[in-house]
Amino acid sequence: MSENKVLATVNGKDITSQDVYQFLNQLDPQTAAQFNSPEGLNQIANELVNQELLYLEALKNDLDEEENFKKELERVKVGVLKQYAINKLFLGITISEEEITQFYDKNKQYFQKPEAARASHILVDDEQKANEILDEIDKGLSFEEAATKYSNCPSKANGGDLGEFTRGRMVPEFEEVAFSMEEGKISQPVKTQFGYHLIKLNYKKESTISPLEEVKGQINQQLIIMKQQERYIDKTEELKKDFKVETYF
Repeated sequence: MSENKVLATVNGKDITSQDVYQFLNQLDPQTAAQFNSPEGLNQIANELVNQELLYLEALKNDLDEEENFKKELERVKVGVLKQYAINKLFLGITISEEEITQFYDKNKQYFQKPEAARASHILVDDEQKANEILDEIDKGLSFEEAATKYSNCPSKANGGDLGEFTRGRMVPEFEEVAFSMEEGKISQPVKTQFGYHLIKLNYKKESTISPLEEVKGQINQQLIIMKQQERYIDKTEELKKDFKVETYF
């Protein structure tokens, strides 16, 4: 739909496809998705026509002169003006590379990546079965083939691969073994509440600090928020000298 296309005219005012998309962008994403089709966009265009008709009738009947409307208009005006003033207060706030680096150097503990591992497993109901499978693996059956053939876990479809996980994601008995293994090794049967596991550790990552480049955007946003809060507090404290404030809380 062309942004400049006129879809309807109501009493001389054009309703364009751009108006339709602006209306669509004001909806929450889930609702907007329901109208993201030619039929849905036509529905919105029709809605805009209906709203324009109601607006014209409201003017014709002098609803804009009613006291209740004026009160509501003033309430909305106050809210918009407050937000406009806040936005204007925050204009010009920027963060330098030096500030980002300094914050990173002083707060590296907040950018620590936890220890992680990637493991595969075979889950069966009893220890004897687990040992029989382990024996087959020792005789040449690959761990992945054994997982596909014997495991009770849905991960069997991926050769038992559980993906990467950090501490606290798995049950304690499983986690304790997985993080203490050598890469590429296969464990003895491990009992948990789910049954007996044979665990193969694919790799393990030690806890590390995220590099500056990786978290620079995050730090920049955090520092902007901090500066906004500081400027907001300083300004409101300054204004308390000009305007009388009484609190009862």
